[in-house]
Amino acid sequence: MLAFALTLSLAAAPPSSPDALALVRRYDAVMSPANFEAQTKMVATREDGTTRTYKMKTQKSGKDKLRAQFLEPASAKGQEMLRNGENLWLWMPNLKRAVRVASRDSFMGGDFNNADVLRVNYEADYQPSIETGDPAGDVLVLKAKAQSAAYDAIKLWMTRDKDPQPIKAEFYAASGKILRKAEFFDVKDFGGGLVRPSRIKMTNEISAGRSSEMSWEAITLKDEIPAQRFVLDDLGR
Repeated sequence: MLAFALTLSLAAAPPSSPDALALVRRYDAVMSPANFEAQTKMVATREDGTTRTYKMKTQKSGKDKLRAQFLEPASAKGQEMLRNGENLWLWMPNLKRAVRVASRDSFMGGDFNNADVLRVNYEADYQPSIETGDPAGDVLVLKAKAQSAAYDAIKLWMTRDKDPQPIKAEFYAASGKILRKAEFFDVKDFGGGLVRPSRIKMTNEISAGRSSEMSWEAITLKDEIPAQRFVLDDLGR
């Protein structure tokens, strides 16, 4: 019934209004500022209740370049992920080469996909409209512009105030089936005018008991980051 209702809302969605675009741009700016360095951690919980923790250093430049270097666990140390434009790679130190990965693939076996971490650019990837009537906040309905987008549709709740923050999100397949649910926690001032949630919990709606939590321990805004950091030949150095 939920899938049918979502399909109807998408079909009836009007062209993007300035308010919808403003909210999407706000989300992108808050969750993925133009140039930054960050220390992040992901804890992935499996179906049997076991967990695995990944720590990484992340650098981002502009709208389409991001590099993540894995520091822990020991089995992943030295691996790197790079996004440059539409291209995504995973550097495997044991092979001494990079392999291509897809946006919809799982990020390090967790419940975020690669695009959730490497490509936060909803304005570029989705057509937004506002769904009214929810007292919890403004609800954006995002419809993928192309099949290459990470999800076919997203519902995103934002606080209804002067400086909106994300509250929760639902991620859907083309069939209308829900794939993931996200909750945003612990809004924090990281300095430089960046105020945003410091934790996201992603729950897998396909595999019961699976979830992953991404936390940002530090974010430093930068005027720029050297372009060489986002060149394929620089991976592993």
